[in-house]
Amino acid sequence: MLSVGITGGIGSGKTTVCKLFALLRVPVYNADEAAKILMQQDKMLIKKIKKLFGNDIYSEDNSLNRRQLAAIVFSDKSALEALEKVVHPAVMKHSEKWVKNQKTPYVLKESALLFESGSFKEMDKIIMVYASEYVRIKRVQKRDGSTTEEIKARIAKQLPDAYKISRSDFLVNNDGRLLLIPQVLDIHKQLLIDAENR
Repeated sequence: MLSVGITGGIGSGKTTVCKLFALLRVPVYNADEAAKILMQQDKMLIKKIKKLFGNDIYSEDNSLNRRQLAAIVFSDKSALEALEKVVHPAVMKHSEKWVKNQKTPYVLKESALLFESGSFKEMDKIIMVYASEYVRIKRVQKRDGSTTEEIKARIAKQLPDAYKISRSDFLVNNDGRLLLIPQVLDIHKQLLIDAENR
């Protein structure tokens, strides 16, 4: 079974692309969603996060104060790196267990930080979902009402698209100029061939 990473910057539309693969019965592991769940449920991870940021990062009912955590990590690069050092291994372990339970020619691992986390090294193939910065900003503003400055600050924290494109096996253009379904079908066909020839 092939492990295929799928990534793209904020607002690129990688979740939409993943939904199309899911319609083709390809199992999709969402690393960002898994991280959110693990930060709420994984006792060892919770312990490590409390050690880094103090017990009050979790409320009395043991729910993570995401707003407080975001305020800390987005204003302090070393705090973000410290958080990623404990979260990424937990997600990696969780995804490995998930992959073992799948019975398909290939699986997709969706992650905004596929390259930043280093998990791209574990992938057999990588798909990059691309959209111009202008399109991404408009999408995110529509989705969550963020300001242009806030979105640009988040984009700046991710590796440049050119870097990711140069290290990816497939590119999905999601600018709205090309139809998505034919692009996804082409990649799906190629991945099935790759999985068979492995």
